[in-house]
Amino acid sequence: MTPEKKVKQEIVKQLKSMDDVYYFFPATGGYGRSGVPDIIVCYRGWFYGIECKAGKNKPTALQLRELENINEAGGVGWVVNEDNVDSVKHVLESREHDGPRRQSWQQLILEFDK
Repeated sequence: MTPEKKVKQEIVKQLKSMDDVYYFFPATGGYGRSGVPDIIVCYRGWFYGIECKAGKNKPTALQLRELENINEAGGVGWVVNEDNVDSVKHVLESREHDGPRRQSWQQLILEFDK
């Protein structure tokens, strides 16, 4: 099993432990859209895009653009790796990104991406 697959499995484990969550892995080949995050999540009316990485792998420019597009549209897109994978459930439940606190949410994402 690849290290990135382990990250995805841990995220799914956390998502399955939560109520009121919907998620899927979008198809990117053929008719799919390139650069779309690995996991799309809707939790209590909020849209999330999670790009999974492992080791020293970084998102491509296209993946970063898609995450930025999600954030600009009012959703939350961020990169999760083995260093911050344990925080996914906390991030979703924290609602730090709600309303006027969006700036603090963006800071939270930056801290997790270090």
